[in-house]
Amino acid sequence: IRDEESGYNKNLFCIPKHYEDDLERVFIPHGLILDRTERLARDIMQDMGSHDIVALCVLKGGYKFFTDLLDHIKALNQNGDKSVPITVDFVRIKSCC
Repeated sequence: IRDEESGYNKNLFCIPKHYEDDLERVFIPHGLILDRTERLARDIMQDMGSHDIVALCVLKGGYKFFTDLLDHIKALNQNGDKSVPITVDFVRIKSCC
């Protein structure tokens, strides 16, 4: 996203009531995020070749993205020419000052 990008008017989207007053514009629509996540899954499958996949999720903020990405990877794994084992694990990281 370029710095001069103005985004989309929030009235074009279904915004939950509790966010309406805090949100001014939408910069990346949900559909675009889903499309890019699917593309990332395709790139991962292509780059990994026949190697096993070890997926590590950083808990708290990354869970939703992680599950969306894994859903796309699993679909490609089931419907593609090759099938590779996938191991899933979770890590919780605490930051200290």
